[in-house]
Amino acid sequence: MTSTDARTVEAGNGSRPPNPLLKNLSAKIASVPMALTALVIFLGCTGWTVVHSFTSSKLLPKLDFVGLDQYDRLWSTRRWLVSIENLAIYGICSLIFTLVIGFTLAALLDRKVRFESAFRTIYLYPFALSFIVTGLVWQWLLNPELGIQNVVRSLGWESFSFDPLYNPDIVIFGILIAGLWQGTGLIMVIMLAGLRGIDEDIWKAARVDGIPVWKTYVLVIIPMMRPVFVTALVLITSGIVKIYDLVVAQTSGGPGIASEVPAKYVYDRMFSSQNLGQGFAASTMMLLMVAIILIPWAYLEFGGKKRG
Repeated sequence: MTSTDARTVEAGNGSRPPNPLLKNLSAKIASVPMALTALVIFLGCTGWTVVHSFTSSKLLPKLDFVGLDQYDRLWSTRRWLVSIENLAIYGICSLIFTLVIGFTLAALLDRKVRFESAFRTIYLYPFALSFIVTGLVWQWLLNPELGIQNVVRSLGWESFSFDPLYNPDIVIFGILIAGLWQGTGLIMVIMLAGLRGIDEDIWKAARVDGIPVWKTYVLVIIPMMRPVFVTALVLITSGIVKIYDLVVAQTSGGPGIASEVPAKYVYDRMFSSQNLGQGFAASTMMLLMVAIILIPWAYLEFGGKKRG
């Protein structure tokens, strides 16, 4: 073989693209145990739950298929319908108010206010508490004989009334207050980190052009913080779907069934009523609701980038 032929062969070998399967091979091997755990435990248990939701399982699971009977019974149960309504109200309000309050607090702290560290600690402190502790604290604060209503009336406003946990029409908003108090601090910290990552030259350019501060936030800063908002949305949504502790600590689902939520319905059916089939059906519907929201979002978020 001549030297020219050798160079041609080397050039041909050098232009061959590397196998993508061998890229970061050590990292892929290290992730195998976690991937197997996720497949076996998460997907396996999910499939097991879905299969048994079509059975008449009571105290113990059994493969006695009854078709869609459990789902028909579920959607004809007023308690389940009330829980879905409460989840929708709590979810929409929590999503909007947590983002608005969290971003507003972050924007205020980003203005280099005095005692910023103290304010940041105060706002974030509630997130360090468990939901049970938060629920009990706000149960006392919203108790008409011990909390806010009693304090205001003792100051002279005898007609003041504030007892949301004892009013079935607004009890879900009493739970919302506790949820916002605990979760807003975390969103504030996430938003503040995003704001601190914005280049200072952008603010200088906006001031030179005479753009108002609020318009700079709306038209420039917030669009640049899109990944931060996506992270916040994921965290808030995950907390909304699995809300259980606050309800149990504050109202136990009362008055009556006015503050019932899907997670509590599933727990009560599976462990209190010993009706596994109904609990499996309810948990499957919760999974379906999450998938209806998550799949379109994931397609738009990642599918659009891939096409681009």
